[in-house]
Amino acid sequence: MIVMINGAFGVGKTTISNELLREIKNSMIYDPEEVGFLLRNIIPRNIKQLEAETGDFQDLQLWRKLTVHVANLLITTYEKNLIVPMTIRNPAYLHYIKEGFQRIDKQTYHFCLTANKDTIYGRLRKRGEDEGNWCFQQTDKCLNAFRENNFEEYIDTENESIAAVVDAIKQRLDLS
Repeated sequence: MIVMINGAFGVGKTTISNELLREIKNSMIYDPEEVGFLLRNIIPRNIKQLEAETGDFQDLQLWRKLTVHVANLLITTYEKNLIVPMTIRNPAYLHYIKEGFQRIDKQTYHFCLTANKDTIYGRLRKRGEDEGNWCFQQTDKCLNAFRENNFEEYIDTENESIAAVVDAIKQRLDLS
């Protein structure tokens, strides 16, 4: 099983993923951001500027391919369920990755966590993010993308406890 936990930076993806890790047997967290950090560190600047002029490693075609490929390797090597926290707002990228995951495991689920901008900013500050950094800069872009496109299964985290959000996800998973 692959459980994608999407949403803006600060919406609660990591917290919810860590709770799901305790609830879903034989699971591990796979964060595709780590693949992005790897690529950001090894791809020469001139190539990054051509392919990802925004500075977002998700614009690198290799990031999308490796995200799916690494998931496949993790599952085939370790035989674990994957919990995948990620902030992905480009519908084409989400579609590519989700389809790739579904080829690996038909039991692939996608949940997009939501909250309002003030709540997200408060959570970012609480976790120690510097005002105006990358995470803050992405908030409006994410909220607009999630509102303007169909990111399927939305779960509002605004006034919900962590346990309630985890329970809502677990109810939608086939844990038999």
